[in-house]
Amino acid sequence: MANTLKEQSSIPVSKVQRAAKFLKTGAKVGGNYVKHYAQKVVNPSLSKDQLHKENAEDIYDSLSELKGSALKVAQMMAMDKNMLPTAYQDKFTMAQYSAPPLSYPLVVKTFKQFFDQSPDQLFDSFTQTAVNAASIGQVHQATKGERVFAVKIQYPGVASSVRSDLKLVRPFALRLLNMNERELDHYMEEVEEKLLEETDYELEMQRGAEIASACSHIPNLAFPTYYQEMSSPRVITMDWMNGLHIREWLQTDPTQEQKNLVGQAMWDFYHHQVHEMQQVHADPHPGNFIIQPDGRLAIIDFGCVKVIPEDFYTGYFSLIKKDLLINQEELDQVFVDLEFISNKDSIEEQAYFKGVFREMIHLLGRPFHVDSFNFADDGYFQEIFQLGDRISNDNMFRKSKQARGSKHGLYVNRTYFGLYNLLNQLRAEVVTTKPAWLA
Repeated sequence: MANTLKEQSSIPVSKVQRAAKFLKTGAKVGGNYVKHYAQKVVNPSLSKDQLHKENAEDIYDSLSELKGSALKVAQMMAMDKNMLPTAYQDKFTMAQYSAPPLSYPLVVKTFKQFFDQSPDQLFDSFTQTAVNAASIGQVHQATKGERVFAVKIQYPGVASSVRSDLKLVRPFALRLLNMNERELDHYMEEVEEKLLEETDYELEMQRGAEIASACSHIPNLAFPTYYQEMSSPRVITMDWMNGLHIREWLQTDPTQEQKNLVGQAMWDFYHHQVHEMQQVHADPHPGNFIIQPDGRLAIIDFGCVKVIPEDFYTGYFSLIKKDLLINQEELDQVFVDLEFISNKDSIEEQAYFKGVFREMIHLLGRPFHVDSFNFADDGYFQEIFQLGDRISNDNMFRKSKQARGSKHGLYVNRTYFGLYNLLNQLRAEVVTTKPAWLA
């Protein structure tokens, strides 16, 4: 379906232009707060719903114009239902499916830079309007002979603005995520590294081909082929994958059996990557999956892949085991290795954080503790959200003088929460395969 949003004829590229846009948005948000508190003097019972709605619109409009890593951070935050007020979730979720696309002349400029040809010269046909536009790039449909392609073009200036954008988005993230500065700084390096990788289209094609090959034996999965001769560091050409995104597919009223088949393919895909490859497609948002007419699940984006270090993998999944048969000394070392506790903590702090993180990981691991799990169980997700809310508002957690948890956990946790949320949307019941040692 063609993107019907108004096209952009330019993107602010320089640090000064982008900083000015952030400052302007910050002033708008500040004005919204002033207006809200002025109204609250007159009406003390006034909720923050309208404030959140206005701020979400102002921030999203600004980020969607800037595109790049700032918009990607908004997309990441929208994946966690417990991270943001509903108004932000609803608005930021748009970054997963559609953002204002770039106009065709800017697309032509990119092609001339890398191919010395316009899209119309390289392909037999090429849609002048993007069929999909997101945070890092936009997709056009093209043909050459009998073949139909998806051509992803990266927005100008995205790669060079990652570091400066993350510094600019930091004040928004601190307020929206309810994090302290130590926590945010601890994870920003990992976010920056992954965002820089997402702008490396040659790395994306390499990883996409590797994972597709390694997962080719899994039933009901489909992957596009990449075409190096029609690709470049800022352009990816791959097979066009026919079908519907999850949200669209669910509107066709599929049977429970069909939903379970898609859910099982998704679970098996992630199981093999995490436990056999120890690297994983770490961007499980709905826009990266297409359900084809034959019912197969197609995975279309490999920009964000997390390589899981062996020591982190072993410690993390040892805590997920249902019956944790490990002595206290070894268990304490796992908590230190995963950076949940440190020798700077008091005895009270160590006891608190060991208890909190065991509870959190055990809850996350519940699907692993049974032969099959019904992800339509909304009560399970309420438990997760309530635990997250309780921890984030606990004084012991809020007053901690250090960040908690290895940086590697950021994308591993994000992957599992994203996977679980997708399976919940599908209302799927799946056989929760796991390695023998984890059972």
